[in-house]
Amino acid sequence: MTLKVGAVLFFASLIRSTFGFGEALVAVPLLAFLMPIQVAAPVAALTSITVAGIVLAQDWSEVQARSAGWLVFSTLFGIPLGLLLLTRMPEPVVKAALAIVIIGFSVFSLVSKRKVALRNDRMAWLFGFGAGVLGGAYGMNGPPLAVYGTLRGWSPHHFRATLQGYFLPASLMGMGGYWLAGLWTPVVTHDYLVSLPAVVPGIFAGRYINRRMLGSRFVVFVHAGLALIGALLLMQALS
Repeated sequence: MTLKVGAVLFFASLIRSTFGFGEALVAVPLLAFLMPIQVAAPVAALTSITVAGIVLAQDWSEVQARSAGWLVFSTLFGIPLGLLLLTRMPEPVVKAALAIVIIGFSVFSLVSKRKVALRNDRMAWLFGFGAGVLGGAYGMNGPPLAVYGTLRGWSPHHFRATLQGYFLPASLMGMGGYWLAGLWTPVVTHDYLVSLPAVVPGIFAGRYINRRMLGSRFVVFVHAGLALIGALLLMQALS
């Protein structure tokens, strides 16, 4: 079990450090095969805090601070609704909803041609609220943020760094919510700590890849794999 959890979080940290987002889209559904989702989501949030802290130490100058601030602020209002969904909804329903979000986001990423653009941060609150709901319920704030960054036309460097400026405070708030809801348990802490030797190398390996990536072929493969994971999770929820 420990090796499997470590392998999942290594791959998740690699994805996050490479692209700036996406680790929860990998970690939560795969961890859900190994543990209850009420454990998987807080473990993914702790991993997110670790990745964001290290990446920000490297790329702080690239953060779009105003955008990150609005996204974080509006997330506060979405987290309680997400926690309510997590604690009150049956696990198969939660897994099915998570699978649908993953599939929808992956398909969007594969087919989108960026037909719409946002010229300012006036709509940031909407994407931040959606990120808070998904973060509180599933530990996966990324999809609304990825869509927002795409619509704002951020460069790859600004995209990666700004999302870390969001993920660090948002994940800290999310963990506070998990603690208040009684979901930050000794099991969560244990699974996170024993996985750190896998998480940290994943962060630095992701940075190495990010600096040397050519083209978007790797991104296409990642989203195709995520769509497959979502489909498998949906089948599990419906079985």
